[in-house]
Amino acid sequence: MNMDSHAFCAESFIWDDHCGFEMTPGAAIGPLLELWREAGIDYFSINVYYDPQHWTRCLENIAALRRRIPLETPWCRVVSSVAEIDAARAKGKAAATFDVEGMNALNGRLDLVQAYYELGVRHMLFAYNRNNLAGGGCHEEDVGLTDFGRAVIDEMNRVGMVIDCSHSAYKTTMEAMQRSSAPVIFSHSNARALADHGRNIRDDQIRACAQGGGVIGINGLNLFLGDKEASMAETVARHVAYIADLTGPEHVGISLDFDPPITAEERTHAEEVIEENPEYWPPDAGYDRPIDFLPLNRMPDVCDELFRLGFSKAELAGILGGNFRRVAEQVWK
Repeated sequence: MNMDSHAFCAESFIWDDHCGFEMTPGAAIGPLLELWREAGIDYFSINVYYDPQHWTRCLENIAALRRRIPLETPWCRVVSSVAEIDAARAKGKAAATFDVEGMNALNGRLDLVQAYYELGVRHMLFAYNRNNLAGGGCHEEDVGLTDFGRAVIDEMNRVGMVIDCSHSAYKTTMEAMQRSSAPVIFSHSNARALADHGRNIRDDQIRACAQGGGVIGINGLNLFLGDKEASMAETVARHVAYIADLTGPEHVGISLDFDPPITAEERTHAEEVIEENPEYWPPDAGYDRPIDFLPLNRMPDVCDELFRLGFSKAELAGILGGNFRRVAEQVWK
């Protein structure tokens, strides 16, 4: 690794738009979040819910995090604005908000959008792989947006919550980007042209996201990266470069969706969710095979690859954090 890349990462503002670990109210928050601190990540969004769970788990997880982060991770602040992110960084602290993977969390109630926003949720997906009341998931029939989904978009635009199209079906995402009056993101989705998987996104989705001012975050899961011959850091960089070539570097970020090793209790919970809801992870899409994650501390290796591919320091600063930050500045209220 080029030592300049290591130093550049250490000095840069790094924004991880989606933590991939299995959040439960009893999760050991300190040891989990310490991995983001050790990797030098300044801001991260903690996933508090995904569609297979009962909607009340979203509230339970948020309540647990809001109480326990100040108690167990005094080096981290739950924030509500970009200004608070900057204030935390100025004091050597990390900043966190929350995200929701799927609108089952709304239980069919539009008024929960503002409630979640006020509790710290800053972006929300339509669906987690399967269809729900709002629209289509990427592993089921592509039904597009429903009337409820359109109403949720309008409400998210009103309150300042970022619309996230990861895990959602093609037609649903295209209709959402057309409907929204604010930039839309794919928080953790890779290029389908490089890895033909249903979770990845097509070139016209990428272009539509960029045309609306949005950002696509590249994740670090081997299932969605493809190219078994290259290192995972090299392949992440390749997806970044592919999207940058399509849209310009100002519309791509890195959001690794990292899922660290978990305790036996948390593993049992995750296995129970999968066993009870196997349709969310169809075997023919590769979910029955071992999944590897690029570790957070390999971010300097990704930087090294991007420098090698010809990205400038200014472009890389945007990719590491500035591009997602720009969307937050535009959308959060």
